Amino acid sequence: MATQSADAAAGPGPGAAGAAEPDPKRWLILVVICVAQLMVVLDATIMNLALPSAQEDLGFSLANRQWIVTAYAVAFGSLLLFCGRLVLLFGLKRSFLVGLAGFAGASAVGGAANSFEMLVSARVGQGVFAALLAPATLTLLTTTFTDPKEKGKAFGAYGAVAASGAGLGLIIGGALTSGLSWRWCMYVNLLFAGVALLGAGLPFGRNAAVRSMRTKLDFPGVILVSAAMFCIVYGFSNAANEDWSTPQTWGFLVAGGVLLVAFAAWQTRAAHPLLPPRVVLDRNRSGAYLLMLLVGAGIFGFFLFLIYYMQTTLDYSAIASGVALLPMVVFTAVAVNIGNIKIMPKYGPKPLVIAGLTLNAGALVWLTRVEVDSGYAAALLGPILVLGFGMGFIFAAALQTGTTGVEPQDAGIASASIQVGQQLGGSLGTALLNTIAASAITDYVKEHAQERPPTEELLQLAAVDSYVTVFWWCAGLFAAGAVICGLLIRSGPLPAPAFGAKPVDKAEKAPS
Repeated sequence: MATQSADAAAGPGPGAAGAAEPDPKRWLILVVICVAQLMVVLDATIMNLALPSAQEDLGFSLANRQWIVTAYAVAFGSLLLFCGRLVLLFGLKRSFLVGLAGFAGASAVGGAANSFEMLVSARVGQGVFAALLAPATLTLLTTTFTDPKEKGKAFGAYGAVAASGAGLGLIIGGALTSGLSWRWCMYVNLLFAGVALLGAGLPFGRNAAVRSMRTKLDFPGVILVSAAMFCIVYGFSNAANEDWSTPQTWGFLVAGGVLLVAFAAWQTRAAHPLLPPRVVLDRNRSGAYLLMLLVGAGIFGFFLFLIYYMQTTLDYSAIASGVALLPMVVFTAVAVNIGNIKIMPKYGPKPLVIAGLTLNAGALVWLTRVEVDSGYAAALLGPILVLGFGMGFIFAAALQTGTTGVEPQDAGIASASIQVGQQLGGSLGTALLNTIAASAITDYVKEHAQERPPTEELLQLAAVDSYVTVFWWCAGLFAAGAVICGLLIRSGPLPAPAFGAKPVDKAEKAPS
């Protein structure tokens, strides 16, 4: 095994990538990977539109409602780096199948929930198995496709799913809640898992250098980073629903920051670090992780407040709100494929990052023109299309850049690091933008009420003003990201993969 790992780490010589025997079932494997990834990203948002129905059915309080969303995010974000390393220890196929089956089981429990506690427990279970499944899917993708042309197409398909998953979650969640029941927002995962499990017999990782390896696990690192991620995600989630001044918010955030510093210091001393410094100190990879942090913060805020605007101000139904976002999903899929197939091989990620973030900033500035009685075609459709194109470019750049150039033993942790950035960004953005929106509403009412009780019309105007304020902040976040990430990421195409091209002896047993 040691020799095998060393060979893989050494990588092939020039041009060897083209000499590797392609997996004849690699495109079927891609379908399975994309279905599994879709299931994971859908569940970040699919329950949002189902919350009122679930609350009415199970009878939990408004204060407890946040936990249906937060439980998934906290479990997912806390365990991502740990599970990124488990992918290496357990092997790709085993990690993928365990994550898939566990996620489906937790979804079945959630759909059958007869109490608030049972539903929250199921959401925690989904988050735990999603943390294993997410790095496994991306690692499988990077190790199954090694030919540059095919890799662009594969990342295009995967990136389209990853970039549009949150929007699709809102669409599917609205449709299922309106047409069937909130419970089907959980049960639908059984359908996705069933489709993915049909591919269980495929030779996953046939040409992959990442195999189940005997290595020591960094237990102090696991404890430190998992506790840090829990505290940070929980702290920001609590701030989004409670207040920044509560001990549950600032106490957890301070604790998370201290634990994160301790984790970073430990990684420089550990014999077998959970997150080797070499993974994050590369300019391109660190730029990709920062990119996902910024995008997570901005895009979660965009979805949250645009949905608020459509449903509370324009009086859209849940399904109408989801359908309104469908053009964005289409444009994202188009853009991510253009980026991966046409632009990345020639010019690398830098122009895609700058263009994507700039397009997003422009779309959010455009959205600041919304009013109480704005029409969809006049005020929303244009920004939604532009933002869809921008998100496609961003994901085309981030997914490949964040996983390129790592050693075989670091593939899982590099894949997990991309997801960590997005999860932390989403929690941070939701908390900060909720605070900004609440302050904007208060200031608007104080300025215009003239010492009289606010009317319904005034409250509607105040709400729209808060949405506009949030859109300006999101635009500024994307614009700053275009400058920072544009400076950090190197110009030119990405380097050739360091592993994955070495042919596997036909007599060798396919790795699990």
